[in-house]
Amino acid sequence: MPELPEVETVRRGLEPVMTGQIIERAEVNRDGLRWPFPPRMAERLTGARVVQLRRRSKYILADLSTGETALIHLGMSGRMLISGVMQGSFHHDHPAPQKHDHVVLHMAGGARVTFNDARRFGAMDLLATETAESHPLLAVLGPEPLGNQFDEAYLKARLKGKASPIKSALLDQHLVAGLGNIYVCEVLFRAGISPKRQAGQISAARVAAMVPIIRQVLAEAIEAGGSSLRDYRQADGELGYFQHVFQVYDREGQPCLTPGCSASISRIVQSGRSSFYCPQCQR
Repeated sequence: MPELPEVETVRRGLEPVMTGQIIERAEVNRDGLRWPFPPRMAERLTGARVVQLRRRSKYILADLSTGETALIHLGMSGRMLISGVMQGSFHHDHPAPQKHDHVVLHMAGGARVTFNDARRFGAMDLLATETAESHPLLAVLGPEPLGNQFDEAYLKARLKGKASPIKSALLDQHLVAGLGNIYVCEVLFRAGISPKRQAGQISAARVAAMVPIIRQVLAEAIEAGGSSLRDYRQADGELGYFQHVFQVYDREGQPCLTPGCSASISRIVQSGRSSFYCPQCQR
C-alpha cells in the first residue's frame, strides 16, 4: 500500500494540473470501490473548481469551490494518472479507456485525471470541507511526521510506558500519521534500534533522535518519488526510485551495508508485517 511519500508524490504531481482548475466533467464508471461512492458524485464534482490539494496521512484531499472536499485513498493498487498535458519534457496523450478506470475527471484546458484501481481497495468520498477533519477516517489520526506537532516531546510522551514493540508503535496511525512498513524499517535501522525493542524501554535520548531521522527518511523518499515495489506509479506514470537505496527493507539474507558489520539482514513477522533489520547494528 502506498505510504506517505508515495501519496505526497502523487499529490505534488496532481497539483499543477488540478489546483485552480475546473472539473468540466466527472465520469464515474461504477458504484464504488472499497465502499460505495456518495450519491450523485459525478454531478457534484462536475463544474467544481479545485481550490487546493492537500494530504492528510495517506489520503489526498481536494477542497472544492462547492464547499465539499473530495477524499481519495489509493488503496493497494490505485493510481491517479494524468494525460493530455505537458509533464516535464513529455506530453502524455489520452490513452484508450481501461477496464479499471473507475473515476475520470476531465479538467478545463484538456487535462484528464484518471483514478485507476485494479484491485478496487481504493476509495473516494465527498465531505463537507468545513467539517472534513472530523470525518471518522481523519479524526483518529495522529500528527503528521513532517508537521510541527510531531516533535521530540510528543514522541517521548506517547512512547513512555508503552509495552508494544517500537515497530508496532510507529505503525500505529493514532500515534503518528502516514508511516508505513517500509519507512519504519528504514528509520529503525538508521536509529540503530531493533524492531523488537519494547517502545517504553527505549531511552528518552534515543526516542528524541528518531524524530529527525523519521523526517529525513521521508524527505529523501519524497525527493526520490517514493518507492515502486508492485503497483505504485507517480501521477505521470513514472516509477519511484527510493527502493534502490533501501538499507534493510526487502533485503533478507543480504549483507548489512554498515561499514565493518559482518551480519546479514534478518526478517521477522510482527503483527502480520515483515520487519527487516540488522541484528548486529540494531539493539
